Amino acid sequence: MTTRLRFCLPLFGLLLLAAACGKDPDDPAPPSPPSAPATPYTLVLPSQLPQSVTLPADNPLTVEGIELGRKLFYETRLSSTNTMSCGSCHQQSKAFTDGRTRAIGVDGIPHPRNTMSLVNLLWEPNLNWDGSATTLEAQARTPIENPVELHQSLAVGVSKLQQTSLYPPLFAQAFGSATITEANVLKALAQFERTLISSNSRYEKSLLGQAVLSVDERAGRVLFFNHPGEGGIATARGGSCDHCHNGNNFLFTASRLGTTQYFNNGLDLTFTDQGRFNVTGQNADRGRFRVPTLRNIALTAPYMHDGRFRTLEEVVDHYNEHILTNSPNVDPILLLSNTNGGTKLDLTATEKRQLVAFLKTLTDSTFIQNPRFSNPF
Repeated sequence: MTTRLRFCLPLFGLLLLAAACGKDPDDPAPPSPPSAPATPYTLVLPSQLPQSVTLPADNPLTVEGIELGRKLFYETRLSSTNTMSCGSCHQQSKAFTDGRTRAIGVDGIPHPRNTMSLVNLLWEPNLNWDGSATTLEAQARTPIENPVELHQSLAVGVSKLQQTSLYPPLFAQAFGSATITEANVLKALAQFERTLISSNSRYEKSLLGQAVLSVDERAGRVLFFNHPGEGGIATARGGSCDHCHNGNNFLFTASRLGTTQYFNNGLDLTFTDQGRFNVTGQNADRGRFRVPTLRNIALTAPYMHDGRFRTLEEVVDHYNEHILTNSPNVDPILLLSNTNGGTKLDLTATEKRQLVAFLKTLTDSTFIQNPRFSNPF
């Protein structure tokens, strides 16, 4: 028995050697077993929000894709210094803004514009203050590669992610391949951002009989939705806010019927930032900007594209008293007055207070506390 074993072991080794010699070194590694298909995510839209939404056919929402996007949203490896993420400038506690006049990137350089809130982007056909991005997938690349934001090519970020033990399996689960691509990074980020839906403000609760607005809040609501002379009644008073911040569809933006509207709201006579003109090259778009949502507006100070106003009171003061009526392309609705023959909006101090009180009812505390949107690390 011992003699037979001594004979068989060398023979077995020779067989292994022959097999190894016969293997072509250029043969690919055996393919990994296919990943299970990602789990479709059932998107339930709040009943008061528009029910017609368009999702890209090549990037359907999945449970795995959304969760991967959440991790990437808070992933500092996507910055050149490994110190900042999308979530650094879009903080959940501030309705995904940063509280700064203008955003500060990894190199300490101020961005020329204020950080916009990331809320209900599912209904926004154009993104950024000037509408320069037409999809969330396209928009997600810009802050990563912008020199005054995360300041790193997406290709470098992909290489960093590929070298981790965390991300290749997550990409395999979400997209069927452990090989990370730029396109799939952007798709995952976009999936997560499409789920950032806010729909549970005190204002909405009041309409459902679940909350009661104060006298000032109710009066502010009337001012918000009315314009001076509403319904042909000369004495009707209003703030004309709903003209640009459409509250009838509960989005409180100027996006209507799948289009984005841009306005010059009378801030300046000349424009350091040309706004929408930078995209279209049309003179009529000089100084026009996309209208941000008023949802959670009490949490997103400071205000305007350059963050010039620190408080809601300052914003209302601007629209009431400081519109530059000769600003090029200023929107005509801003020139209405509550005083017959007046040249300003002319709300009283009480009415201004009431309007601010109503704006504060648009805060959604469940949105800023939702654990599905928080930093997973």
